[in-house]
Amino acid sequence: MSLELERERAALVRADLDIAAGQDRVERQRELVLSGRLNSLDTEQARRLLTTMETALTEWERHRILIVDRIAYLSRLPPAGT
Repeated sequence: MSLELERERAALVRADLDIAAGQDRVERQRELVLSGRLNSLDTEQARRLLTTMETALTEWERHRILIVDRIAYLSRLPPAGT
């Protein structure tokens, strides 16, 4: 296995962990927004933060797709020296 392929696989593991943690943070922020609304609090900043967090999570998911595509590409290459 090439060093580059190993690096991409490690990047995929990191991306998966980051995405899972991001999903947890987004869910907690959603709960805070809902709680604020239920308690008649101003949730404008909390909602803006939630939108930013959701956008970042979407970008992380897109980056993960790029990593998966790169792994697939590298896996199809013939071994070096052949």
